[in-house]
Amino acid sequence: MNKNEFIDKVADLADMSKADATRAVDAVLDSITNALKARDDVRLVGFGTFSAADRKAREGRNPRTGETIQIPASVQPKFSAGKGLKDALN
Repeated sequence: MNKNEFIDKVADLADMSKADATRAVDAVLDSITNALKARDDVRLVGFGTFSAADRKAREGRNPRTGETIQIPASVQPKFSAGKGLKDALN
């Protein structure tokens, strides 16, 4: 499911216009992104937790040449599924 299909599904389930659903989905995604930028976790009980994790700088290899390269430190988003989501899938 892509973002447009997701917006259509939200509009149908919430009985709202597609424009309102688009604004709602964008607001949720922007809120999660801004919280992660501020290094806050976003916990949605029953669904899961979004968090930001530091990755250290490390050495890697260029797969084409085999040359050693430096991979810089970065911040990566992480998601941990909650019990409700896991139960729904199993």
